[in-house]
Amino acid sequence: MWADSESKIDYLNYSEVSEMVCDMVTDDAMLPISLGIYGTWGVGKSSILQLVAKQLDGDPRNLVVPFDAWLYQDFEEAKAALMTVIAKTVYENVPEGFKEKAANLYRRVNKLKVLGLAADVGAFFAGMPTLGAFSKAADAANDAWDGSSDEDDVDAIKGAVAEAGKRTSGLLKPKEKRNAPEEIVAFRNEFGELLKSIDRRLVVFVDNLDRCLPPNAISTLEAMRLFLFLPNTAFIVAADEDMIRLAVAKHFKEPGDRHITDYLDKLIQVPIRVPKLGLQEVRAYLFMLAIAKSDANPQKVEELRKFLIEKLRRSWSDEPPFDVEQVLSRLSLQESHALQNSLETMDRLAGILAHSIQVNGNPRIVKRMLNVVRMRASVARRRGMALDESVIAKLALFERCTSEDAIKTLNAMVQSAQKGKSKELAQFEADVEQLKSDALPKDWQKHSEFVSDWLKLHPPLGGIDLRPAVYLARETMPIRVATRRMSEKTRNAIEVLLKTATLSSKASKEAVDVLDASEAGEAMDEIVAVMKRNPEWDKARDDFRGAHLLARRHEVSHRKLIAFVQTLPKTPKWMAALMKDDGDRKSS
Repeated sequence: MWADSESKIDYLNYSEVSEMVCDMVTDDAMLPISLGIYGTWGVGKSSILQLVAKQLDGDPRNLVVPFDAWLYQDFEEAKAALMTVIAKTVYENVPEGFKEKAANLYRRVNKLKVLGLAADVGAFFAGMPTLGAFSKAADAANDAWDGSSDEDDVDAIKGAVAEAGKRTSGLLKPKEKRNAPEEIVAFRNEFGELLKSIDRRLVVFVDNLDRCLPPNAISTLEAMRLFLFLPNTAFIVAADEDMIRLAVAKHFKEPGDRHITDYLDKLIQVPIRVPKLGLQEVRAYLFMLAIAKSDANPQKVEELRKFLIEKLRRSWSDEPPFDVEQVLSRLSLQESHALQNSLETMDRLAGILAHSIQVNGNPRIVKRMLNVVRMRASVARRRGMALDESVIAKLALFERCTSEDAIKTLNAMVQSAQKGKSKELAQFEADVEQLKSDALPKDWQKHSEFVSDWLKLHPPLGGIDLRPAVYLARETMPIRVATRRMSEKTRNAIEVLLKTATLSSKASKEAVDVLDASEAGEAMDEIVAVMKRNPEWDKARDDFRGAHLLARRHEVSHRKLIAFVQTLPKTPKWMAALMKDDGDRKSS
């Protein structure tokens, strides 16, 4: 199994990107600078940050501040969190003679909180009140705000403030009384002077911004503005650009594409997109994942990794690509070594994993799929199932790249076949070169391009008892769980459908029209989840109308909606009439 997290070891030639980033942030003539590492979920943005940090660690002038925006969501207001983490890191890393200046940054942060630039006035670092005291103080402050406070509320507020004061020992108490604009100017001046005095470059990594809710994402970006364009500073933001655009649009009430672009361009000077992986990158990645779990000599493995990275860097040339035999030779292993089977399986999978739109070479999806394959293979060995790992991998690939209905059709072929050996599947494999889309089962036809490539993939499955594999797929972790996000188009359609005032709503009908058909089932799952939060069904509801419109268009959504209705203790009359009317309309 492989860890489902970012890596400090480069298997994908991402060091080429990290080296470019390091060249910019360590060039004093380029500072101050802000860079965006853009890419969708799972493509390796965090891994690139790890590689950048590893390279920057070699120069003592670089002061790296990692900030995980998602970590602070719901615990501390985003602006305060970023300011606090930066101030804390600077304080801990300055020479002793500059401690007082660094401590003054804490005071500025505290004052800016109180003045309203951050909503949370709780203390930070060692001075945070206990959760109980802070909770009581927050409730009491709400009472004071609406005029319903009593003596107990006052005592709660005083207690939280006193506790924070004891813990901070005066470190965070502002020395001067200023208004918010003056404090911002003072903060920027003192921060810039301190960085120049200690001759350090401040490099701030802002990661997981696209996982945050829109208000938190925007607050973090707004907090960055306090530090932008100060001497010796660099900000590197790793995020899904589309998710950030969505957050900007939500926060500023749909300002328009040009204004969203302008907003991002002012904050991010240099956008860098994570390169899309091609076939050779996916092959190298799969090979190295397999080799990393083998008993190969570690020194030889590292030499091979460097060799593969160099091959990827020269993939533009006419050099022949690397192959399994070459890889085994560089590891000083014979072709009969146990690793050969794993490498050959990985080699066969690489093409589809690189080109399938459901995987698209995404390293995180690839790794999760391989983990499920390894888990199923392990269960098969313990239960005495005669299943080769390559068979499990091929079936897992089908599961990942098709739909639930297509998987059910394949399983039905296996279950109805004598001894689990499907003659129908064997015939498809034999005729694959001349096979036309309409000759495939109905649920396979919309995946015909993938199915054609999949049928050609070794090993052929028609002559194998696949019942154990079907059992494993049903009893173990499903390959499709949480491996991709819905498109922005579908997310927007869901929002519109949840607010369907009438079944003739033009906006709702358009939302159903533009929704990606392959995501209709997931869209209904989201709408059903929202409906479950509100158990009141006495009156007709907007969210159900939207679900009903979606169910009219897509069969998979219709089945999911019917399944949900059947879970209700009683079907309301208005709902029954709505669904009956729809049934009458279809039959007529």
